Amino acid sequence: MRNILFFLLLFVTQFAISQIESKPISEFIDFDESAEVLLDVRTPAEFEAGCINGAVNINWLSDEFNQQIQGVDKSKKIFVYCKMGGRSLKSQERLVELGFKNVVNLEGGYDAYSSK
Repeated sequence: MRNILFFLLLFVTQFAISQIESKPISEFIDFDESAEVLLDVRTPAEFEAGCINGAVNINWLSDEFNQQIQGVDKSKKIFVYCKMGGRSLKSQERLVELGFKNVVNLEGGYDAYSSK
């Protein structure tokens, strides 16, 4: 019985890990708004100072992040970025916990994107 539980836990863990994908933001060119969402998890002030065209801003630091993210279509592929990559990685993990199936962390964040 313990072996079955162990393998079940291993399978579930592998499934969760397989949902987490990252790619350098320098490789991000464009996205299809009908099938994908570009999520900027920086503060509203950071977003106003500059963002990637078409991005939706939901502040990771807000107490209402979990509530606000529920308005995003879970069937779409989500590309998530922040200033340098820390907040986007944390929010990617949260999105997977909340049932989002295809979430890509854009490594390097807006700083790397704006310098390319």
